Amino acid sequence: MGIKEWPAAERPREKLLQKGPEALSDAELLAIFLRTGVRGMDAVALARVLLNEHGSLRALLGADRQAFCRSHGLGEAKFVQLQAVLEMSRRYLGEPLRRGDPLTSPLLTRDYLQARLRDREREVFLLLLLDSQHRVVHDEELFQGTLAGASVWPREIVRIVIKHNAAAVILAHNHPSGVAEPSRADRQLTERILAALALIDVRVLDHLVIGDGITVSFAERGWL
Repeated sequence: MGIKEWPAAERPREKLLQKGPEALSDAELLAIFLRTGVRGMDAVALARVLLNEHGSLRALLGADRQAFCRSHGLGEAKFVQLQAVLEMSRRYLGEPLRRGDPLTSPLLTRDYLQARLRDREREVFLLLLLDSQHRVVHDEELFQGTLAGASVWPREIVRIVIKHNAAAVILAHNHPSGVAEPSRADRQLTERILAALALIDVRVLDHLVIGDGITVSFAERGWL
């Protein structure tokens, strides 16, 4: 029996319209993205097979092109479609930061940085530059390193801050291991950046370390 023959309340699309997307399982949400199944399997059954094969929805969405296209029922067209959806999600989360609104929601900032940095294979150091009203004027990925870390130079941060006439900054970097606990090197680097920016009267509002679904804030720890 195809999905069209299911009771209306059990069809993923109708269920989403009636109850909202949060009411759907991972397999049902993925089925809506897939739209169709393959011979012998409807879209929901195919979604369950794919989730089992990859281990989780996040693992499937984060799969590289080769691994994604190797899965039964998927291909480059679906991969391109998925990448577009993921990028739209990142831009949606980042839009309030880019449209000139003051940063008043720490949760929004964390969600944006999680979406941007969490699944990177290498350590990335990102800088958010703010004006005196705490509006984002520029964001930039300054350094990309190996799994062991990135080479961060405080003088380069000072140069970019001066270039954009920023009044304050938020620092962020990811831990590819997934463990968000800051290292001793993270703390020492932050102290060097604080000292360098203090010389030009620029505040560091926070340093966020992005792990696997967990974000550690230096400000909340009282380290700034």
